[in-house]
Amino acid sequence: MSDEKKSPKLTKREIILRGSIMAVITTIPSLVAFVLVWFFLDDVITGAIAGAIVHFVAMGFSLKISKKLLVKK
Repeated sequence: MSDEKKSPKLTKREIILRGSIMAVITTIPSLVAFVLVWFFLDDVITGAIAGAIVHFVAMGFSLKISKKLLVKK
C-alpha cells in the first residue's frame, strides 16, 4: 500500500484521547447538577435523581457531539 492510500485508522492514543473527551462531556454536567441540587436543597436523593436525568440527556447528545467533533477526516 502506498502512503497516499493508507486507511484512516485511529491510533491507540487518539482513541484514548477522544474517549476521555467524550467521558468528560457526559459526566461533568451530571456531577455539577448533582452537587448544585445537593447543595441548595440539602437532599442527596433528589440530587442523585437530577444528576441521573442530566447524565442520560447528555448521553443522548453524545452521539451527535462525537460525530461532529471526534471523527477523523
